[in-house]
Amino acid sequence: MPKVRYILVDGTERVVDVPKGCSVMYGATHNGVRGIEGECGGFANCATCHVYVAEEWLPKLDPASEHEFEMLDGTVTGRRRNSRLGCQLPVTERLDGITVTMPEQQG
Repeated sequence: MPKVRYILVDGTERVVDVPKGCSVMYGATHNGVRGIEGECGGFANCATCHVYVAEEWLPKLDPASEHEFEMLDGTVTGRRRNSRLGCQLPVTERLDGITVTMPEQQG
């Protein structure tokens, strides 16, 4: 099972096994990782699963959709070049070990 490394606001790291095909958001919400809320359940309608993807992983990701880009414009914390919605990042073997950092706030 692929692993996702979550870096929490306080710098704490949590490494979680995430079933292939499930999202980075799912891995966090189903394993009690603080910092991702996922209020809409993974439909890219709330931006409460905003994460910053470690730069070295960006080339391995599929491009964000126009809708995801629009949702990222409404995040509580600042959008960065490496901002993505965790619900739009399906975990695959190719992403085994991906690192994402939580923003200071969601909502």
